[in-house]
Amino acid sequence: MQASHHDTTRARRFAGGMAFALGAIGAALPAHAQKYPEKPIRLVVPFGPGGGADIMGRLVAQRLTETLGTVVVENRPGAGSTVGIEFVARAPADGYTLLLSSAAFSAVAALYPKLGYDPVKDFAPISVVATVPLVVVTHPSLPVRTVLDLVKLAKAKPGELLYSTAGPGSLIHLAGEAFMTTTQTRLTQVPYKGGGQAMTGVLTGETQVMFATIETVMAQIRAGKLRAVAMTTAERSPALPNVPTVGEQGLKGYEVQGWFALFSPAGTPAEIIGRVQSEVARAMKVPEFRERFLNEGAVPVGGTPAQLDKVVRGEIAMWSRLVREAKIKVD
Repeated sequence: MQASHHDTTRARRFAGGMAFALGAIGAALPAHAQKYPEKPIRLVVPFGPGGGADIMGRLVAQRLTETLGTVVVENRPGAGSTVGIEFVARAPADGYTLLLSSAAFSAVAALYPKLGYDPVKDFAPISVVATVPLVVVTHPSLPVRTVLDLVKLAKAKPGELLYSTAGPGSLIHLAGEAFMTTTQTRLTQVPYKGGGQAMTGVLTGETQVMFATIETVMAQIRAGKLRAVAMTTAERSPALPNVPTVGEQGLKGYEVQGWFALFSPAGTPAEIIGRVQSEVARAMKVPEFRERFLNEGAVPVGGTPAQLDKVVRGEIAMWSRLVREAKIKVD
């Protein structure tokens, strides 16, 4: 399936206008890289089952198992994803332990001043797998149908509205913080161990609001169990074409884009990184595989290590400014 104009535009607007030039590594790989892998690869997802990172991780693992070798997903949630990320940072740099992280990879680096790892120095970037919009969803019982309704209610009841997150430092946490800064409102965070659990929180009414990555809540929106109020991106999502953006509804200056990407521990041989990246890039051109991502509301990318490195560095700076200006602290 060919990407639509909206897919292309959204991908290019990602991370403040950074553009991804798709394509596999053209140089021939050394002979010993062709022998990789000789045993199963562990793909660590630093969130619990059911959330966006888990969904994307399992899609990637399935495809790489078919084309590269056995890839097994291992969920290691905790501390806003830092538990799983640090685990991979300390793993052998042999290509057999990889990380599938969301944009929380950059966000937690801004929020936690004393991490047990360096997100730039301790990792070798492999590829942005896909970009994803976020969608503001509410429990159907909440008298909110537009983003301006949400702002009005939040101002009338400061601190009373609860919003689900995948833990402090997760993208959906900082998306909420950015919303509060932009609108001068106050919501109360309820942290969970992953996007799936956070979604269940708003689904059951334990919380009322969530700034969710689209693939986490797509099924519930379509089933009418959650109400989609607005997209957080500059353009509407082809997966939810009837849901207007925050900007379309008159709230200017608020835009958040999510992504999922592959990393390996620093020091992993360049030829192994190249082998994995080329398989990911190739997969993103397979029509049926692209279709699976698009059905989840994600835009397939398959970018290069250099592009991912640029995204991570840029977003750490961006989120650090928000954390500093909004005086956000981890409880």
